[in-house]
Amino acid sequence: MNLSYPQKMGNCRGFTLIELMVVIVILGILAGLIVPRIMGRPEQAKQLKAKMQIESIGTALKLYNLDSGMYPSTEQGIQALVEPPASGSIPKNWRKGGYLEKGRVPKDPWGNEFIYLSPGIHDDFDIIAYGADGAAGGEDKNADINSWESE
Repeated sequence: MNLSYPQKMGNCRGFTLIELMVVIVILGILAGLIVPRIMGRPEQAKQLKAKMQIESIGTALKLYNLDSGMYPSTEQGIQALVEPPASGSIPKNWRKGGYLEKGRVPKDPWGNEFIYLSPGIHDDFDIIAYGADGAAGGEDKNADINSWESE
């Protein structure tokens, strides 16, 4: 039994420094093209989440309206979906447990309260998320997300 290593390696060879450098350059170019596109996705995800939250709140408001025959007033706000309103027109058929999942009013993805108007300017009610800056108006990541503009 011969345990010695072969004297000649034959055609076994590794990568040269040049081949490794070419691969690193190609990966660098790909990263330079892909990373900027990925970096913009978190804001798009927040805007999509805000639209979904607005739709969910809108559905809960419609259920509230079916049970009580009216929407909560602006003063009662969206909070009327998780606890019976104490002032204004108090619904007689308020659903025990409320109308929103988890029994709480969500904040928008930027940590701000949703703006609720009833009657709304554009519909029976308006729900607005002011975007990343938390102020009315704006563009791109600061753009408002409105219930009447949902697709």
